[in-house]
Amino acid sequence: MATGKINVSVENIFPLIKKFLYSDHEIFLRELISNATDATLKLKHLTSIGEAKGVEYGEPQIEVKVDKKGKKIHVIDQGIGMTEEEVKKYINELAFSGAEEFLNKYEDGAKDTGIIGHFGLGFYSSFMVAEKVEIITKSFKDEPAVHWSCDGSPKFTIKKAKKEDRGTEIILHVADDSKEFLEEGRITGLLQKYNKFMPIPIKFGTKTETLPKPEGAKEEDPAPTKEVDNIINNPNPAWTKQPSDLKDEDYKSFYRELYPMQFEEPLFNIHLNVDYPFNLTGILYFPKLTNDLNIQKDRIQLYQNQVFVTDNVEGIVPEFLTMLRGVIDSPDIPLNVSRSYLQADGAVKKISSYITRKVADKLNSLFKNNREDFEKKWNDIKIVIEYGMLSEDKFFEKAEKFALYPTVDGNYFTFEELTEKIKDSQTDKDEKMVVLYASDKEAQHSYIEAAKAKGYEVLLLDSPIIGHLMQKLETSKDKISFARVDADHLDNLIKKDDTTISKLSDEEKEKLKTSLEEIIEDKKYTVQLEAMDSNASPFIITEPEFMRRMKEMQQTGGGMFGMGNMPEMYNLIVNTNHELVGEILNTKTAKKRERLINQSIDLARLSKGLLKGEELTEFIKRSYEMVK
Repeated sequence: MATGKINVSVENIFPLIKKFLYSDHEIFLRELISNATDATLKLKHLTSIGEAKGVEYGEPQIEVKVDKKGKKIHVIDQGIGMTEEEVKKYINELAFSGAEEFLNKYEDGAKDTGIIGHFGLGFYSSFMVAEKVEIITKSFKDEPAVHWSCDGSPKFTIKKAKKEDRGTEIILHVADDSKEFLEEGRITGLLQKYNKFMPIPIKFGTKTETLPKPEGAKEEDPAPTKEVDNIINNPNPAWTKQPSDLKDEDYKSFYRELYPMQFEEPLFNIHLNVDYPFNLTGILYFPKLTNDLNIQKDRIQLYQNQVFVTDNVEGIVPEFLTMLRGVIDSPDIPLNVSRSYLQADGAVKKISSYITRKVADKLNSLFKNNREDFEKKWNDIKIVIEYGMLSEDKFFEKAEKFALYPTVDGNYFTFEELTEKIKDSQTDKDEKMVVLYASDKEAQHSYIEAAKAKGYEVLLLDSPIIGHLMQKLETSKDKISFARVDADHLDNLIKKDDTTISKLSDEEKEKLKTSLEEIIEDKKYTVQLEAMDSNASPFIITEPEFMRRMKEMQQTGGGMFGMGNMPEMYNLIVNTNHELVGEILNTKTAKKRERLINQSIDLARLSKGLLKGEELTEFIKRSYEMVK
C-alpha cells in the first residue's frame, strides 16, 4: 500500500486572479492596507504582553506612496515584519481551498469576482494591477531583512535585503492596463472609501497647514504655514468608543463625517454595542425620511474591524431599517470570497434580531421620555416604523407601545388610546369597532367634516404602505376594521341598530334610478339609493374600501393580481330623504330635471376631486347660467 500527496497545479493562478477579479480590482489597496494594519496590531499586542522584548511600539503609521514616473505604488508599514522563513510560509505557500470548484468556474468561463478572503488570496490581489510585486520586510526579531520578488508567474526570487527598520514595504510595478491607479485622485478616492476609519494612521503625501500668526505680526502679513503628513483616516471613529464617552454633538459631528454632503441633521441616533453572543458595534441614525421606500436605501456602511466592506447591508440589518444611515462593524459577520457579500447563517440572524430589538427599545425610550418631541418627529420616521410593523412580527409587538395614529386635527394616539377613545361612538351593531381615516385632508374635507359632525374621530393615514398595515391590524386584532371616510356614506360605514326609513316608495325609487341612469353615461358610476338623514348630502360619490385598498396595495407590491390595473369604479349614493332629491323626482320638465341631476352629480364629483378639464369648464358655465 502506498500513500502520497496530491499537488494542485497553480501555473495559471495569476491570470485567473486578474481575469476573475478585474471588475473589482480596486480592492487590492484595501487588502494590502488591511494586511499592513494586521501586522501593526500584532506588534502592538506582542509588546503589550511582553513577548517583543526590546521592541518599542511607538506611534506607527502606514504610508502609501505613488511614483507615477516609475509606475510604482508603495505600501509601507512599521509592523511586525517577516523573517525569511515566514515569507516562505505566508507568501509562497498559497492557501488554495476549494480548488476544484474554482477551476470548474474558470473552465466554464464563469465570472466570479469574489475570490479574495474565501481562498486566502488577499496579498495576491496585488497582481490584479501589477505585473511585478516586491516585498521588502524586516521582522521585529533580530533576523536579516528579506527581499521577495515575483513577476506574475509561479516563480519568485528571495534574497537578503538592506532594510534596517522593522516592518514591510510592498512595491507594485503597475501594469499598463491599470495606470489609473497611478493617479493621486484615484488612490485618494480608494483610501477614503475603504480605509477612512482604519485603526492605524494612514499617510498619503503631505498637506499645508496654516499656523497662528506670531505675536506682533501685522494684519496684512500672511499667516505662516508648514508641511505636515496628510493623514487620510480617523483611527478612532465614534462607534469604537463607549456611549458614555460621547455627547450629542459628537454623534452629530460623526454623522457629518460619514455624510459630508448631507446638510440636514439626523433626528436621533442609536448606539449599538454588544460583545456576546457576537461582537458588534455601530451607530445608526434616523434621518428625515420621505414616503419613497427605495430612494433612501443603501446608506448604512458595513465594516469589519474598521475596514469598509459594503453599503449593501440587507440580511444583517432588517429590510425596514435599510432606510436608516450609519455604520455597523462586526468581525463575526461571515463574508464570502471578496468580503462583499454576506452569507446567511445563524450569526447573521442573531445580529439582525439584536438590531431590531435595539431600535425598538430606543424608539420606546424616546416616546416615554419625551412624547411631545416624538410626536413632532412622527411624520419623518413613520415610514420606517410602519414598514417594520408590517414585515417583522417581533417589531410589531414592541411597536404597540410607541406607534402613533394621528388624527386630522393633529392629535396622536397609540392604538390602545385610540380604541379607548372611539369604542363607544364607533362600534357598529355587530360590535365591530370601525376606525375612520382619511388619506388626503384637503381632498376629503367634506367627508371628514360630516364624520366630525357625528362626533367621530378621523385618522390621517397617508403613507404608501398603510393599506398593507391596516390589513395586518385587522387580521391580528379582534373585531376591528378600517374604513376610509369617503368609502361610503357614514350610516353604512358604521351601521347602528336604527334604520332610517325612506320617504320614497319603491315605485318612486325605481323611477328616480331610471332617470339618473339615463343621464349618467359614464359606466364607472353605480347608482345606489339610500335612506339617510335628511340633513346629509343629497349626492355622495364613494369608492368601495376593499377595491380601492386592493388597488393601492397592488401599486406598492401586494394585494390581488391585476388589481393595480383595474379601471376606476365609484358608487353614486343618492339620499332619498333629501329635499333636492324629492324636487328632482317631482320636476315635470325633462330639461330642468336633467340640469338638476347634472349639477348635483358634478357637485358630488367636485367634492371628490373628480371634476377636471372640459367637464369642469362645462360645470362652471352651467353654474353661472343657473344663478342668473
